Amino acid sequence: MQSINQSSMKNLLFAVCLFVVGTAGSVATAQSPRVFLMDGAHLGALKARVQSRDAATLQLLKSLRTKADKLLDMAPLSVMDKPSAPPGGNKHDYMSQAPYFWYDSTKPNGLPYMRKDGQRNPEIYTITDHRYMGELDNASRILALTWYLTGEEKYAEKAAMLLRHWFLDDATRMNPNLDYAQAVPGVNNGRGTGIIESIALTGIADAAGLLEGSKAWTAGDAKALNQWYVRYLDWMLTSRNGKDEHAAKNNHGTWFLVQVADFALFTGDATMARKLIEEGKEKMDGQMEKDGKMPLELARTNGLGYSTYNLQAWFKLATLAERTQLDLWNYRSKEGAGIRMAFNWLRPYALGEKKWDYEQIGGYKKDDYYALLLVAAAKYKEPQYMEYAKRVSQGEDSNAMTELLLQQ
Repeated sequence: MQSINQSSMKNLLFAVCLFVVGTAGSVATAQSPRVFLMDGAHLGALKARVQSRDAATLQLLKSLRTKADKLLDMAPLSVMDKPSAPPGGNKHDYMSQAPYFWYDSTKPNGLPYMRKDGQRNPEIYTITDHRYMGELDNASRILALTWYLTGEEKYAEKAAMLLRHWFLDDATRMNPNLDYAQAVPGVNNGRGTGIIESIALTGIADAAGLLEGSKAWTAGDAKALNQWYVRYLDWMLTSRNGKDEHAAKNNHGTWFLVQVADFALFTGDATMARKLIEEGKEKMDGQMEKDGKMPLELARTNGLGYSTYNLQAWFKLATLAERTQLDLWNYRSKEGAGIRMAFNWLRPYALGEKKWDYEQIGGYKKDDYYALLLVAAAKYKEPQYMEYAKRVSQGEDSNAMTELLLQQ
């Protein structure tokens, strides 16, 4: 499970949220970037305030620039950096190991591995592809956003170099498939559930959109990356692993739709994106009970974490739906449930106001729900959500320039 990471970044995030949402219409807006999960209009308004030398905005930008400056010396990352090749023998193929499967001492050679839901096997960290793609996502968005707001080419140059190294350069590129993702030793060489590891590609797509217009990211680069995403999207929709994940009924199925819809939009196929997002209605029908509970997530050993994780996916899919003139924010399932009802059901548990009656063997950070509060406050025009967010943010460090901008 991957979660939106806000630790120690909440007060400034809260300030950015209030600032961007509350003042976007008060100044002329700069040209909006071509992004899909970020809010292009809000970014355009923020850039206009940078250009007008607004003091509060410049203070926020200073925090972002500090992060970007630290990334200028970052070494490029590649799937070629892992210590060994996947079973197919080609290091250009992405590879990872299933996180919740462990050596079984009762079996010869420990095989097949046994499942311990919610308990991460540290063996997974010896294969670097998953971690490196996440780091590339984070770095490329911070650098690209800093270039977009400042126009300083050094940030675009670094982001472009990192993207070319991972996706385009012959010696270091990743092949557009996840055939060997989340393998279970003794069982398989990869499986559909591994596709959840390419969520990072949605953020990278927005980073590439932010870079458009820079000298460092050429039209040829943009076209080549677009074609990479076309091939990866085709693999997701036609491969055995992709079809398995497409059919998943729990958060894996939701995150699959987020990815394919995002990639369809990024590659210019709005019709396909709309069709895939429409599938979300049926997916929601099967996931949510009338009070907003999500039984498939509650059945996990970290039910609170996975309920939040699935909501994060629904928030993102609803954001993408807006790009196709569909409204998932207010859609109601056959049971009468929807995103807002699920969000409201989870709130008292996520904020520690009510005892959690299901399993949660790992820690839970209110930060994960905090970001959803900020977005919900804007989408549903509900001041109470912002009040809840204020309570969560009290007493935390305020070094969070990028989170609202980078996560939505």
